[in-house]
Amino acid sequence: MALHDIGTLVDFWLALAGLALGAVVGLLLALTGAGGGILAVPLLMFALGLDVAQAAPIGLLAVGLAAAMSAALGLRDGIVRYRAAMLMGGLAMGLAPLGVAAAQRVPNAPLTLAFAAVLALSAWRMWQRARHALHACADAARAALPCVLDARDGRLVWTRPCAQALALTGVAAGLLSGLLGVGGGFVIVPALTRFTELSARSVVATSLAVIALASIGGVSAAAWHGAIAWNIALPFAVGSVAASLLARLIAARVVGPRLQQGFAVVSAAVALLLLARGLGVLP
Repeated sequence: MALHDIGTLVDFWLALAGLALGAVVGLLLALTGAGGGILAVPLLMFALGLDVAQAAPIGLLAVGLAAAMSAALGLRDGIVRYRAAMLMGGLAMGLAPLGVAAAQRVPNAPLTLAFAAVLALSAWRMWQRARHALHACADAARAALPCVLDARDGRLVWTRPCAQALALTGVAAGLLSGLLGVGGGFVIVPALTRFTELSARSVVATSLAVIALASIGGVSAAAWHGAIAWNIALPFAVGSVAASLLARLIAARVVGPRLQQGFAVVSAAVALLLLARGLGVLP
């Protein structure tokens, strides 16, 4: 077989693998919410042998497209708090390129360890949210929240503490999006849940809008640096968007705290594998 034919065959299998892996990520996004895309980078690393800097922009592209699609549906339904999303997303979009630039300079081992820590934190937070939902925990300190809703129109009442809390969330989401390709949902969802009175649907929809904006900054910067393997990224993104669209049809029937806890357990296990790789225990 000629070298050209071998290269074509390799590209075909890489595209096919990217499509399948993207479908898994799209399914996770639809079933677990805005934080589900955090497994995109580990999937690419373990399945295709990429390092964090190579996998991060591919994962961010797919998660960003799927998030943009879902956020558009949320806007149609009137559940995206667009001013909050614009504040957080604008900061995230502006700072994501700094994370991308850092990812191109930091060695793979520290990046892998950082991703393991982020994934472990995400797993713990998701487990806690699911546990609280199962026990129907009520928040007794709603009046002390920095971001409250106007009883007349249901919009956020903008105060300095509210703007500061949301701005810091956008900064963290942007830097992590660019550095690790995680989208930032695992930061945004807990922050909106903790700082605001928004409903769960509105929290997820607003978070997805921020992720979409952050992804624009991160993916654009990665493309500028020539750090995106498009032969993998495009099929991966197509698979993610298609699967998330299909999964929306069944998501309402299967989502719940137990599923969230199962995802948290899987995330914790993957974090341990990443820790082992970062420490050189696994190849």
